[in-house]
Amino acid sequence: MTSGQDWALGRYFAFAERGTSARTEVLAGFTTFLTMAYIVLVNPAILGQAGMPVASVAAATCFAAAFASILMGLVANTPLALAPGMGLNAYFSFTVVQQMGVPWPVALGCVLISGVAFLFLTLTGVRQLIVSVIPNTLFAAVAGGIGLFIGFIGLKNAGIVVGSPATIVALGNLKAPGAALALFGLALIGTLSVWNVRAAMLIGIVATTLVGWALGQVSFHPEPYSLSALTGTAFRLDLAGVFGLSGRHGLGLVEILFVFLFVDLFDNIGTLVAVTKRAGLMDASGRIPGLNRILMTDAVATIVGAMAGTSTVTSYVESAAGVQAGGRTGLTAVVTGLLFLATMFVAPYAQLVPLAATAPALIVVGGLMLLPLREIDWEDPMAAIPAFLTVAMIPLTFSIANGLAFGITAHAGLKLARGRAVKADWFLFVLTGLFVVRFVWMAAG
Repeated sequence: MTSGQDWALGRYFAFAERGTSARTEVLAGFTTFLTMAYIVLVNPAILGQAGMPVASVAAATCFAAAFASILMGLVANTPLALAPGMGLNAYFSFTVVQQMGVPWPVALGCVLISGVAFLFLTLTGVRQLIVSVIPNTLFAAVAGGIGLFIGFIGLKNAGIVVGSPATIVALGNLKAPGAALALFGLALIGTLSVWNVRAAMLIGIVATTLVGWALGQVSFHPEPYSLSALTGTAFRLDLAGVFGLSGRHGLGLVEILFVFLFVDLFDNIGTLVAVTKRAGLMDASGRIPGLNRILMTDAVATIVGAMAGTSTVTSYVESAAGVQAGGRTGLTAVVTGLLFLATMFVAPYAQLVPLAATAPALIVVGGLMLLPLREIDWEDPMAAIPAFLTVAMIPLTFSIANGLAFGITAHAGLKLARGRAVKADWFLFVLTGLFVVRFVWMAAG
């Protein structure tokens, strides 16, 4: 890189103002990529269970992450990388497609519409109204509940936890090949993590897959690869189904749109606060500079991701690893995006990775997502009861929507019972009323 190019980059990304350099930003971008590259293998494994072509989802995952991260770096100048979100991909696959019976093209249509709605809410300022009525404790509870949800899916995919007619769930046969392989992967990822190896999850998934190949648990049939693999999911979304024209899904689509929108909103706010605080980018009043540009970028990324063929794209807390490595500007995100773009050329081989190899990553990611629960005052019933209901109902009902509904409804009800409701809470009670109608509708069905 010439001095002139370095100067131009420095001016565009404000290196001097943020105390960084091109070399530091590039290294930070590599660090962020290594910590979140596991999504290239995990996302196809999850969405593949919804009937989507694994190779196509892998290519779509890389494309969406590349587009979103590069756009974030160039538009918002923030060291924040994006990719299809954990939790929302599980909700897409296990709840929307498998439980509700919504075809995956219709579900992709829901993702696109939720992205458009997110963009509209950001442009009109309604987003601030929504955020203002949700207490921080519920933000933390949603994150924790999704963590348990993801971890449970990982344990289930590994065969470590199985269904039981007597006790609902039970311990699986740990001697079974899949469970034993997953336990090996979990031990390896755990060991690498405690030694602070940045690419612990990616290394663990690849190593576990190799062990599975060596033991004959994986069939390896390499085929010539073309970027045309992306066409298996690209532009396959069904907007007619979203608007009820398919005549099968009814009001359930309203719930799906609500969850995609709100979880993406919560996930983004929590990630933004964590990453920008660690990077020292917050101003003196605790505000995030360029917040609207960041959220608009996220909304556009979700729209593009849906058209490419993947679930909701969102900000990744793993971006904090790049910040820890010195990343302070959007160049970090741009480098991460370019690396995801390069990964597209090998992404379809993700179909060779068994569930037993990705399950340990789900378990570890789920565990790490419990961290925000420490922000809840568990001795205060006003905070603890709604938080507990949120955390418990998400994994136990296999539904993020149920967790949100119980948590927000409990929060509003306890405010009324304690006499703390004020006029400014009007939107909170509108949301609660919608949730009550939802519960009545579900009971009537």
